[in-house]
Amino acid sequence: MTDALLTRIADALDRLAPPPVGVADLSGADAFEWAGADRGLVPVQVVSALPMHLLLGIDQAKRILLDNTRRFADGFAANNALLWGARGTGKSSLVKAVHAHLIGKGASLKIVEIHREDLGDIGALLDHLRDVPDRVLLYCDDLSFEPGDAQYKSLKAVLDGGLAGRPPHILFYATSNRRHLMPRDMMENERSTAITPGEAVEESVSLSDRFGLWLGFHPCSQDVFLEMITGYCDHFGLAIAPDVLRAEAVEWYTTRGSRSGRVAWQFFLDLAGRHGVTIAV
Repeated sequence: MTDALLTRIADALDRLAPPPVGVADLSGADAFEWAGADRGLVPVQVVSALPMHLLLGIDQAKRILLDNTRRFADGFAANNALLWGARGTGKSSLVKAVHAHLIGKGASLKIVEIHREDLGDIGALLDHLRDVPDRVLLYCDDLSFEPGDAQYKSLKAVLDGGLAGRPPHILFYATSNRRHLMPRDMMENERSTAITPGEAVEESVSLSDRFGLWLGFHPCSQDVFLEMITGYCDHFGLAIAPDVLRAEAVEWYTTRGSRSGRVAWQFFLDLAGRHGVTIAV
């Protein structure tokens, strides 16, 4: 084989090989979104986050997550957190609010969102973040897995395990409607088809066990629902007679068939729109 041919082969392999992973530059923003291995990290200049005091009915979860995140931002040990529970109960709002609150207090803390469908890139993302000087909160909203989905196995090693594991300056927060991240029929299917059913289920639920914090979120009472809306009105300067506000709010959640922070916010947006009030979050 001639030297010229060897050179051509080497050049072709260089073109096929992925470019070397560089250290991410997080100096341009406090929040980023992972846009895939091709586009990398995209800055998010304005994060939609409500102030902490407007998140009502979740006081214990708010206190625990804020304390955990503050310790992490200060350079101390902290736990990965799974926020699970009913839809619209403030899980993702709390993660964003905690980050915004600490940034407002002068903390040096970045947040990077990775979407559920991009979890296959999590190894590449960690390579980008492994040598950054910043404390990084890695966040995945609506995390769940369906039958036949094996991505949870690679995520387990990232959270706790594997030779490289999770770098100490990176913390992982996830929200999910499912406590164990998988539907019951998926767990039952693994139980019924495995040689050792108990071990199969343990394999499936061991991902959620790698979160040191489990914070549960549940539908709110009518009083808390009305308190949320009153808080929104006070914060954004919308004056409505209390009896009118109560009647319209009760009618709204009755029509929707549920009470939650999301439903309260949607009612308030409708109310503000009808009264000509502009809302900027």
